[in-house]
Order: sequence, then C-alpha cells, then structure tokens
Amino acid sequence: MSVPTASPKAPPVGRRRRRTWPKALRGRNFRLWYAGQTLSVFGTEMVPVALTFAVLGRYHTAGAVGTVLTAETAPMVLLLLVGGVAADRVSRRSLLFGTDVVSAATQAVAALLLFWGHWQLWQLAVVFAVQGGATGLASPALLGMVADTVPEPHRHQANSLRTISMAAGGVAGPALAGVIAGFGSGGLALAVNAATYAASAACLAAMTASAPAGHEGGGSYLRDLQQGWREFRSRAWVWSIVAQFGVFHLLVLPPVLVLGAVVSDDHLGGAAAWGATLGAFGLGSVAGGLAMLRWHPRRPLLTAVLLASVFTVLCCSLALVLAEPWQVVTGLVAGASFSVFDVLWNTALTTHIPPQLLSRVSAYDWFGSIALLPIGYAIVGPLSVWLGVRTTLWLAAGLWLVLSALVLLVREVRDMPSLEPAGDGPVT
Repeated sequence: MSVPTASPKAPPVGRRRRRTWPKALRGRNFRLWYAGQTLSVFGTEMVPVALTFAVLGRYHTAGAVGTVLTAETAPMVLLLLVGGVAADRVSRRSLLFGTDVVSAATQAVAALLLFWGHWQLWQLAVVFAVQGGATGLASPALLGMVADTVPEPHRHQANSLRTISMAAGGVAGPALAGVIAGFGSGGLALAVNAATYAASAACLAAMTASAPAGHEGGGSYLRDLQQGWREFRSRAWVWSIVAQFGVFHLLVLPPVLVLGAVVSDDHLGGAAAWGATLGAFGLGSVAGGLAMLRWHPRRPLLTAVLLASVFTVLCCSLALVLAEPWQVVTGLVAGASFSVFDVLWNTALTTHIPPQLLSRVSAYDWFGSIALLPIGYAIVGPLSVWLGVRTTLWLAAGLWLVLSALVLLVREVRDMPSLEPAGDGPVT
C-alpha cells in the first residue's frame, strides 16, 4: 500500500505562515513607525484616567476636569489646519519627530507637578495646552504616514493594525492607570507617557528618510488651505460624516468621558471601575481591528456609520448606572463598533483622496470633528448641574442615534463600493 502524500497544490507550512502575516508589515519604515505609535498610544491612553482622578481628587468637580481638558483641546484645534499644510509640504516623519519630543517634555513636566503634590489647576492647564498644540500639529500627518510607507493595496491592513495598536493601548493603558490612580500616583502614569513619546521619537529617527511622492512645495499657506478645502467640500461622504462627528465631540463624547468618571466615582467604586470600562472599550477595539484585517464590507461607509451608532449603548449603561460588569460589557461592544468605523473611514480617505492633499483633507477632518470639543468639555459640567448627570447622558445617547440616521440619508455614504485589496505596490 502506498503512503498518502500531501496534495501538490498544498503550499508548504512555512509559506502558508508567511502568507497570513499582514503584508502591510513588510516595509521597514512602517514597522518602525508602527512600533513607535503603539508605544506612545499605550502611554497616552493612561492619561485620561490618571489626569481626571488627580483633578477630581483635589477639586472634586466635573468643571475642574473640564477646565484642563479644554486647555488641552483648544490649542490642538487651532493648530490642526497649520499642521495639515505643514504635513503636505515637509517630511511627515520630521514633523512627527519634533512633536513627539515636545510631547515627551510636557508629560515629564506634568508628572513632576503631580509628584510634587502642591500643583494648581492653572499649572496643569498650561502644560496640557502645550501638549494639545503638539497634538494638533501632529494629527494630520498620521494618516499621511500610512500613504507614505504602505502601498495602496495594503492600506486597509495598515489602518487595521493602527486601530489594533490604539485599541491595545486602550486596554492596557486605562487599566494600569486606574490601578495607579487608585494608589494616588497619577504622576507615575504621566511619567510612563513621557517615556513612550521618547521611544516613538527614537523609532522615527531610525526610519529611512524619504520624500513622500506627490508633496507640493511653494505657494502660500492660504492657497494650500484653499486647495484642501475644495477637495474636502467636493465629497459629500467626507463632509457629512465630519459634521456628524463634530456634534459627537460637542454633545456626546464629553458627557461620556467626564460624567462617566463622575458616575464611577459616585456609584461604582472610583477610578478602578472607570479604568475597567475604558479598558473594555480598548479590548473591543482590538477585536474589531483584528476582524478588519480580513473583512471588507460591500458597503464600507454604510457599515461604518451603522456600527458607530452602537456607541449609544455605553451612554445608556452610564445613564442607567448599571453595575460595573455591565459597564464593561457595553464598553466592549462600543469599542468593537468604533474600531470598525475607524478602519473603514481611514481606508476610504487614503484610497480616494490624492496623496498630495491627504494631510490637508485629514486636517479638515480633524478640525471639523473636534473643533467643538473644547466647548463640549467646558459646558458638560454646567449642563450636568442644570439637567442632571443621567439626563445629560440620555440626551447624548438619543442625539447620536439621530445624527447617524441623518448621515445615512447621504447617497455617497450608502453607495460607496467595497475597497477590496488589489496587487502589491512598492515597499519602503
């Protein structure tokens, strides 16, 4: 009797393993940038929990938390459009290196203030204002780095990997920060964040310098902004979703982030409970990002908007003051749905927007999405006093469902076809 052999069509085991490895990771530059981003995201995700409970521990009001968050987000919004033009003119790698160095310094100073123990609210506000400015300059360059370092067929994978790294940081960062804050050591979380920004800068420095194809030089900043605006407003699927998220960052996200911490502090055991909820959000985002490595929906933006609306469950669980396990479950579900949106949205932008305009369109995306966030943080405290914490959260939940329904009326959102991967491209 002859011994059965493997089918000649079956590839060797080693080759099969190589094929399952994400092709987006083939390029050395993307691997380095991705490693640095993963580290810095972990540190950054520790900050909301550590900072919020440090401020609550001293001032005991949502308004004080809103003051620091407003101080951070206002300069971030103001510098987004400047960052978009800069990232389409100069090396995005150099721009991100500089902002990482500044961010490492600001977080180190904030950590020293908390370790010192005699800080005032205005001191933290000034430090985080500088941090916000660095973030504003850097944010429009991030999506462009995917276009610079990954061939178009693999950008869906690259965006999925980015979402996974951000989500993984969202799991570990808040959970660890919750434990640290519970022991009254918020400064340690900020010190870790400073170290991760320094590590990210080191990864950027190790990348091979290259001038991204399609960058334009010359002309005025105003002319460059006008070019980006024309590209932005010409696509209904872009500006409609950006408008949706503009209201989200005014009246939906601030109540969740600020009042979620208040609900946890008053009813659910404090920082550890809120850290667990945010950590679950990150864990759900990891699951969503992993699914998107292989899933290419036939109607990507329709799928994205529908799943983003699921964020409502987190608003509702906080409004109902459900027990901590339910908060964790709703955080998990909301995180998975939002990560799918993130991958599909970023892939649509990197696929349909010309590379030489990508950072400027991304800047308008960021600006339109978060321009009202400082106002949202500033009003959430007074709004919760006027309406009550639970009513404010119910308002956020209902508003988000209405916004999602309105965006689905836009034909380009409903009908954009699947962004299926094609052949390989050059790798850097």
